Amino acid sequence: MNTVQTESAPEEQVVVFNLANEYFGVDVARVQEIRRVPEITHVPRSLPYVEGVMNLRGAVIPVVDLCRRFGFSPSERTRSSRVVILDLAGQTVGVIVDAVTEVLRIPGEAIEPPSAVVTSEGEGFVRGIARLQDRLIMLLDLDRITTDS
Repeated sequence: MNTVQTESAPEEQVVVFNLANEYFGVDVARVQEIRRVPEITHVPRSLPYVEGVMNLRGAVIPVVDLCRRFGFSPSERTRSSRVVILDLAGQTVGVIVDAVTEVLRIPGEAIEPPSAVVTSEGEGFVRGIARLQDRLIMLLDLDRITTDS
């Protein structure tokens, strides 16, 4: 008897957050913690999308405003706003989001690469788009958030 095995794309577990009324996801393994927005110290002459730095249990870490980084209009800070603490290439960085909504397991077959019309190869922050029943979730390439290339 000959059995055929089909390899499906691996399932991904992501932390989903809202930013400018859109849904984004990041690999749960890269998320260290999620915190309310603390007091942030502004740093003179920093990159335009860097909000400043914060104290995280004695460590000073940079905080990136994802709205500014992605070229969106600035969001108003609310009670739902959060800082997601991420591991970006071995560096701890906080990113400000409008709200963290959930942790999801997304089947690999529900994820498509972004169209070249949407993002130029090598220039976008989106590495894939997950199609769920009622929404699309843009999966971020975290290694591109703090680089200008």
